[in-house]
Amino acid sequence: MILSTVEMHTGGEPTRIVVDGWPDFTGRTLLDKRREARERFDHLRRGLMLEPRGHDGMYGALLVEPDHPEADLAVLFMHNEGFSTMCGHATIALARWAVESGRVARTAPETIVRLQCPCGLVAARVAADGGVRFESVPAFAYALDRIAPTATWGPVTVDIAYGGAFYAFLSADSIGLDLRSSPMRAIVDAGEEISRAVSAAIPIDHPAEPDLAFLYGTILTDGGDGASEPSRNVCIFAGRQIDRSPTGSGVTARMALQLARRQARMGEERRFESCTGAIFTGRLLRDATPVGPRKSAIVEVGGTAHQTGEARFRFDDDDPLREGITLSL
Repeated sequence: MILSTVEMHTGGEPTRIVVDGWPDFTGRTLLDKRREARERFDHLRRGLMLEPRGHDGMYGALLVEPDHPEADLAVLFMHNEGFSTMCGHATIALARWAVESGRVARTAPETIVRLQCPCGLVAARVAADGGVRFESVPAFAYALDRIAPTATWGPVTVDIAYGGAFYAFLSADSIGLDLRSSPMRAIVDAGEEISRAVSAAIPIDHPAEPDLAFLYGTILTDGGDGASEPSRNVCIFAGRQIDRSPTGSGVTARMALQLARRQARMGEERRFESCTGAIFTGRLLRDATPVGPRKSAIVEVGGTAHQTGEARFRFDDDDPLREGITLSL
């Protein structure tokens, strides 16, 4: 078996776009395909994401046939642990690739790419210079000032918000860390432990789709709001994976939190910075239909992706490591 990919990155965070070679799905809807991918094709995800073809920080996007009538493309997002529901950095990469590859015809002054994601339809706008802005699915604050007990820091206080995936947020200095000077290993250790603690202590539900009702990761922030200068954040997800980008769905969720806390109003823009120095913008566009009992908003996220290459990966039957390996560090 040979799988063909296009390799891209957004602020240093990779997106391996699978364009050819994946076996056919029998599921009708995108969420059906996501479940089928977990049950029938997880060995291919592991083989593409993990060593020797990838690494623990690899991220992937599998193109599949859309079932939404307005979608240009449909995608399943994958990483070292499984299949996620939304990914902003990969959306930015996919939108630029779709236009530059001719998959979606370029228009002036910008091209709209409609991408069906497991969390819903996402519209992205690709400018002539390759910059991308996309409109989120309805984002909302899920829980504010909730307590989760940890072994290392005792009770920690977190906010939880949804921006296509659920994240726990807290300021790094609340647990004695600094996002610019603390060792990355300490930040990763904290993100992993807090994600486990929050998942155990705080039930999460999504009123529209049970498959989306889980904590995807923890985002540590510098405590700023991104108004006068970029606010740094680091997202730890899939256990110990570090997002090199500012995290598009995380930016969406941060803006929903700022709206809930009256730290930002409709029409206002904020800037967020990743551990690589990459910048995403987040702008509150408009109110959205409530998600269950919670008020929600549409957020516009902006950033830039770059192509790094193309690849053809073999999966030989006699290769004992064909399904990938990971080394615990």
